[in-house]
Amino acid sequence: MPPELTVAEPPTTPVAGDIRPALPAARRRWRRPVPVVVALVAAWLVPLAAHALHRDWLLPPLVLLATASVLRGGRTLLDRLVLAVAMLLGAATAGGLLFAVWPWGMRPVPLTGTALTLVVLAAAVLRRRPRLPRPGWVDLFPVAGTTGMMIYLSAPWQRVHDLAGQLTILGRGEDNWRHLALFDVIGRLGGYAFVDAAAAKDVLLPQMLYYPQGWHLVAALLDGFLVPTGTAPRGSESVGHYAFWIMAGFGFLVLTLLWAAQRISGPIHLLHRCALTAVVCALVLGTQLPRLLLSGYPTEVLGLALTVLLAALVGRPVAGTREQFVLLVSLVVAIGFTYYLFLPPAAVLVLCWLLGHWREALRRRVTVLLVGVAGSALALVAPLLGVLRAKQTEALAIGGGVEARTEAWRALIWLGGIVGVALLVQVRRADPAWRRWLLVSAVGVALSLGIARYNDTSGVEPGYYFIKSTHLATALLIVGAAAVVRLLPAPRRGRSWRAVTASAVGLLGAACLTAVTVVLCGVTGWHHSLLVVNEQTWTGRWVHQELHLPSREAWVCAEALRRYPDQPGVTTLVLDRGSYRPYVETLCLSTLQGTTARTAPGVYDMVFQEPWRTHQMTERVRGPIRFISADPNAGRRVHWILVDHPALRERVTWVPLSVPACDVLPDLPSESDRSAEATPAVPACPPAP
Repeated sequence: MPPELTVAEPPTTPVAGDIRPALPAARRRWRRPVPVVVALVAAWLVPLAAHALHRDWLLPPLVLLATASVLRGGRTLLDRLVLAVAMLLGAATAGGLLFAVWPWGMRPVPLTGTALTLVVLAAAVLRRRPRLPRPGWVDLFPVAGTTGMMIYLSAPWQRVHDLAGQLTILGRGEDNWRHLALFDVIGRLGGYAFVDAAAAKDVLLPQMLYYPQGWHLVAALLDGFLVPTGTAPRGSESVGHYAFWIMAGFGFLVLTLLWAAQRISGPIHLLHRCALTAVVCALVLGTQLPRLLLSGYPTEVLGLALTVLLAALVGRPVAGTREQFVLLVSLVVAIGFTYYLFLPPAAVLVLCWLLGHWREALRRRVTVLLVGVAGSALALVAPLLGVLRAKQTEALAIGGGVEARTEAWRALIWLGGIVGVALLVQVRRADPAWRRWLLVSAVGVALSLGIARYNDTSGVEPGYYFIKSTHLATALLIVGAAAVVRLLPAPRRGRSWRAVTASAVGLLGAACLTAVTVVLCGVTGWHHSLLVVNEQTWTGRWVHQELHLPSREAWVCAEALRRYPDQPGVTTLVLDRGSYRPYVETLCLSTLQGTTARTAPGVYDMVFQEPWRTHQMTERVRGPIRFISADPNAGRRVHWILVDHPALRERVTWVPLSVPACDVLPDLPSESDRSAEATPAVPACPPAP
């Protein structure tokens, strides 16, 4: 045999102790104790230095990059960062059980030091040297799409410059006041409110004590890195911080949808990536999803993003079985603490992944068993508290508006039909991601249909939670629009007649699909969206809302906060025209003053009709009461109550608050005040110079 073809034989006698293949040099160096010790010391010195220099805001990105450097899933830098966010959200929401108990709360240095220590130990145990993949040009599409969307959707906040303007935007959704109060309380307590229920019940509305608090904890935790320690925003200052985080949450949802659509589509042409980005953005703008901003549902926004992220990992898993399962469990835990309506479909999707990869899971059975049991226990904490303590299952029978219900069915029928057919066509491809995403979409639609069936058997129209569930189905179907884009012919290289024709057809098809989607989703305004009932989309109602003057409720709340600070031990309630308006104004004022627990007896479960509502307030609220009268008739009503019941004079007082008509938006028609004999008088505007 010629020398160049000779094959070296392996040694017949193995070297003593040589039972594992040789590790790469980088991994051997990382196993040595010196680099690990140095990294552990740096994990605490870096946060201390950043805190001393008042640069705490640099620490969250540092933790994100460190976590991403230890993971191995994903091909590009954006893939790795998104997976790291999933891991950190699961850790943060689970860690909230500890934050309220240990002595440091959510202070930046202990949080960052602990997080970096865990990252270093994980890298040492897994024998992974930190490294990050290079940014890929495919990362540009989700980032650019999200940036453009958020610049457009943040337009209302750019047009207001005072507290009354900010409150006008938040006042579009009544739930914003309760979420703002919970955000404020968790920031002050340094952890979940239900962990320290004794301290929370004196400053928080009782109905919110066992509400899912994952979003509020994450927002308050990150907000602590933006303000100096001990100077947490309170009152009017907290409004801007809260507004920033609700917009950041929606931006994360948009980024997740774009990233998931690009991931499920697999390797596609540059032209198709552009079309897919435009189609996903148009579908977001033309559906009910922007309503979540208008109505004030930040917890649902984060819950949607987490569930879509989990579904994307089920549709196209990462390479390592152990890392894949830990990511899935982390997302399930975060969903359980954030918005557990989406927990059943998330659990079903994880189970489907386990059944489809049972051989790999069996080889990692110790990890699967330990992580699965621990994750299941953590994910069930918030649902069990909500069901057993707050009886939140009763909300499944709550009805919903006809408009929202109609739009929910339109999303299921139109998107489900078009995307479902495209997915069925794509199933014939060799790529199994399309079959998985068909299953994912079916699970999302099944949740909506199951709740609708439950409502029908309960004797009510499909309502509140049916509409919420269709938001998840809509988000999953929007990602599934990648199947429609993949039906377009791909351009070819070359100058031959066939290549030129294929390129022209591909370009024309992408342009037509994008244009049709943009027009039919009502983005251009030339045609109302097929997925909403009103001629104006929810995006239009959000972006183009009237803000040249504050609303009456916002003006009253801001002015009352300025003129009448909170008095310890005194319950402050606002009275105005009708019954619903003072209810909202009291909610706003008590939220900014941090007195929602004190005012709750005079706000909730009341008769919404005057003068009986005011009488009921004086009976239900114990202790001193201060009425702020934003309407002369309301002041007269309190006056006659005190005349008829002189004993109330010892604890009931009222102060006036005049509302100039020129300083607020015109009032909407409201119910008449039965105690008034004349049209309410409004102070006249000063004459023009």
